[in-house]
Amino acid sequence: MNNVHLIPYRVEEITAAAVQIPPGVEMIQAPAVWAEAEHGSGNVLAILDTGCQVDHPDLKDRIIDGKNFTPDFGSDPKNFDDNNGHGTHVAGTAAASLRPEGGIAGVAPSANLLILKVLNGEGSGDYAGIIEGIHYAIDWQGPNGEKTSVISMSLGGPDDVPELQAAVKRAVDAGIPVVCAAGNEGDDSPSTDETAYPGAYPEVIQVGAVDFNRKLAPFSNTNDEIDLVAPGVRIYSTYPGGKYATLSGTSMATPHVTGALALVKNIAEKEFARKLTEAELYAQLVRRTVPIGYPKSAEGNGLLALDALNNFERMVELMNSFNRSGEWENE
Repeated sequence: MNNVHLIPYRVEEITAAAVQIPPGVEMIQAPAVWAEAEHGSGNVLAILDTGCQVDHPDLKDRIIDGKNFTPDFGSDPKNFDDNNGHGTHVAGTAAASLRPEGGIAGVAPSANLLILKVLNGEGSGDYAGIIEGIHYAIDWQGPNGEKTSVISMSLGGPDDVPELQAAVKRAVDAGIPVVCAAGNEGDDSPSTDETAYPGAYPEVIQVGAVDFNRKLAPFSNTNDEIDLVAPGVRIYSTYPGGKYATLSGTSMATPHVTGALALVKNIAEKEFARKLTEAELYAQLVRRTVPIGYPKSAEGNGLLALDALNNFERMVELMNSFNRSGEWENE
């Protein structure tokens, strides 16, 4: 059986400086709903990836727990540090802290992170470790009774493993959305895409990537299981060494949706005055998307736009104000 590995991605730039609210977080309108969503507080986002720099200034207050499922660090289950970089970047986009003294903010800056290192320093892992990581996230309970709210996986492998799909189904049945990257081969045939699973499973929320001009990224896979798209080109986030980096890939689009689900969950469950099922959370998520003119196989329900329900005209204005550099033209 083949290994599971990182969805291929590009490192564009590594820096020491930080922009407090990255353009991708702005583009999906997360700051516009932060107050209503209590910044995602009360949610736990399980990041199944290469680990995370546990003492990064923007992440150390967000990490509630973690576990290592790889042979790295002598197979020490308590050492889930990131010896690759990918996991730290993904975690920052989802939930980096909003700190008055600087750094960057993630989509849900008050959500907590459960770091599950299922990929080694080379970005590779086995199916057994991924499956174990999913079950661990489902069964995990925090020191104050916290439970996992969302599972995020920017990884994939070529094999349709029944136990993997069963683990995904178990998460969904437990009310936990599973968010996966679509892949970066630009391939419209998921049956032959070497990074298809678990993204190809209908139970997951599969995320494609767009740039800051709302153009589909040329690397973003197209297939019948795409659910929505999010920013995935030149995404600025946390990186090991207490640094920041600009990366591109559907791996970078995925944590925008992961963090967004924490915000949507808080808003919707407050409105309904009850806990929502995974299907209900998915419905609330896709209500907050806007079509951008591509076939459903490319954009699914459209581009994530968290404030779309509250102010459609302002949403269009904000979307149109992005220039090629990912900065606001009209601010």
